[in-house]
Amino acid sequence: MLFVAGLLGGAINSLAGGGSFIMFPALLFAGVPPVMANASNTFACLPGYVSGTIGYWRHIAPHRNKLIAYCVIGLIGGYLGAETLMRVSDAQFAAIIPWLMLFAVVTYIFGQRINRWVASRSSGSRNAARAGAFGLALLLLMICFYGGFFNAGLGIILLAYLALAGFDDIHAMNGLKLLISVVVSVVAVVRFAATGSIAWMEGSIALAGAVLGGFLAAYFAHLIPARVLRGCIIVYGVGLTGYFFWTTYA
Repeated sequence: MLFVAGLLGGAINSLAGGGSFIMFPALLFAGVPPVMANASNTFACLPGYVSGTIGYWRHIAPHRNKLIAYCVIGLIGGYLGAETLMRVSDAQFAAIIPWLMLFAVVTYIFGQRINRWVASRSSGSRNAARAGAFGLALLLLMICFYGGFFNAGLGIILLAYLALAGFDDIHAMNGLKLLISVVVSVVAVVRFAATGSIAWMEGSIALAGAVLGGFLAAYFAHLIPARVLRGCIIVYGVGLTGYFFWTTYA
């Protein structure tokens, strides 16, 4: 089950994003405790972020002047989010899973509209400067904190942030999104591993499936209509969120 979930999750991450909606619940259903399942999901998603960053490097390279700041903020935010997760009990985390899933699914559904809305009100670097470098840095810190605490939906939120920061090249935005995700996930995984909070066997099985799924999806991407796939992910995500609300509060 975990390998198939990783296979599907890796393929979905490669094609449309949202693979955590499959891998995280699969880890829960496999009997991994909630906090450990969340940490293991971050571990399983990491190779996909790394390979994607390498693939987009030529689009990232022109923005070298921003990389140090983004990586430092990602390290700090990711660590703080992971540290907070380590201080939450399984019962407490289980109680907020439905709300985290709801936030991630709503962000996924309306992410493209949010990105277009933000981009339409951002006129490049002038608006970014007007918003204030400190404000943008603080916003990115909050986003990276979320990513260290709960990985699902991070990529879509980062795209909206990059649009607000004045970027308009979608390839550069995707590359920077993946790079920041790598930084956040690496520091979170190190923190989780230090306290024995990763289910290595279950997480590695999902990771292996995700690597293969991402490769196969990239190879056969032309055969899969992105709109149909996105619609299926939304239906699944909404149903899964309803399930978590029902099991938690019913």
